[in-house]
Amino acid sequence: MKIEAHHIQGHNARMMERHREDFGFLQHQLGRRGLDAAELAGQVAGLQVAIPSWALGAGGTRFGRFSIGGEPGSLEQKIEDVGLLHALTGSAGAISLHIPWDIPADAAAVKAQASALGLRFDAVNSNTFQDQRGQALSYKFGSLCHADSAVREQAVEHNLEVIRIGQALGSKSITVWLADGASFPGQHNMRRALQRTLDSLQHIYSQLPGDWKMYIEYKPCEPSFYSMVIPDWGTSCLLASECGDRAYSLVDLGHHLPNTNIEQAVATLMMRGKLGGFHFNDSKYGDDDLTVGCIKPYQLFLIFNELVYGMNNNTAGNPPPAWMIDASHNVKDPLEDLIQSLEAVRLAYAQALLVDAAALEEAQENNDPARAQEILQDAFRTDLRPLLGEARLLSGAALNPLGLYRSLGVRNRLIGERGRATVATGL
Repeated sequence: MKIEAHHIQGHNARMMERHREDFGFLQHQLGRRGLDAAELAGQVAGLQVAIPSWALGAGGTRFGRFSIGGEPGSLEQKIEDVGLLHALTGSAGAISLHIPWDIPADAAAVKAQASALGLRFDAVNSNTFQDQRGQALSYKFGSLCHADSAVREQAVEHNLEVIRIGQALGSKSITVWLADGASFPGQHNMRRALQRTLDSLQHIYSQLPGDWKMYIEYKPCEPSFYSMVIPDWGTSCLLASECGDRAYSLVDLGHHLPNTNIEQAVATLMMRGKLGGFHFNDSKYGDDDLTVGCIKPYQLFLIFNELVYGMNNNTAGNPPPAWMIDASHNVKDPLEDLIQSLEAVRLAYAQALLVDAAALEEAQENNDPARAQEILQDAFRTDLRPLLGEARLLSGAALNPLGLYRSLGVRNRLIGERGRATVATGL
């Protein structure tokens, strides 16, 4: 299925009068603060967030998975679905592939298909957290950290294969996430496991193309419940620093223990020039991978406040972060969930753009926490949904993406085309 221009135009025409009224009111509000709403809408329109291929189908837990029907059963269908999202929202201009789930049979054809839909290929992701059919050696007790050098070599070679596939598609980065760790005390030597992981990452980094980046992800627990080899952003940053200038930490919002101050981690990584990218989701207990902003929208705003400050005060030369959604849709239609997540990311970014940075700095220097709170919450509590609508208009997208998605009956049409039994991931 494809969203045609006439679908967007007809939908927007029906909503345009109300949008103009709402956006005009917002322009007046922001104008009194010395802010140009049209200029802000242009900035927001420029924020593009990658969609991971594995998020296009139903997620699950260790206890089960409930198919949504109409899931993409091939790489080409996954690209079609990201094209749908991008047409509706104007903000999903990239796709991130997971290897070996998404190995293209014809890289040139896949690249051409994505380009025709206005998409590029973001970071490619390796997979050493599960054994694949026909795999010679098992990752049951680790991959890049494994005591057996043959297992480590197999895992390194897989990552190098991922890089080669990414090169064929025009990607410029690889994300390495490890399930490596120990479920029981004494299962492995923590120091040796970390050193082996560093050695393996340095080997991968040494083969990185000159214009590529490597992102090192972390997670405090699960699937290894006693210790993870890369449990936090500090360890990730340490490993990235040891690898080289083009290795960075990757922050996943779900990969933290409850109440972790993620915005402080962002500030520190940007100060060191080591923030490579973001995986957006939300969580209540752990790595829930819920819809972005559905639980902690204020924290998401505070994180973006640090990101905007870091990008505007980039003394360490931190590269523009790579943005991606990493969610698990256990009970929602995955495409509806992703539409909501894309909206939440842009909303938090827009709110952060409203923060009066000079006034906030003055309050901070004068040790005035009440004033600082008022400045932040004034930006957070401003209704910027009309601004996001205007940003979508600038991109030729729908004023109400979820409303148009439902009115077109997209999910039922996908079920009609693909059936109810297809599965989008290798889980």
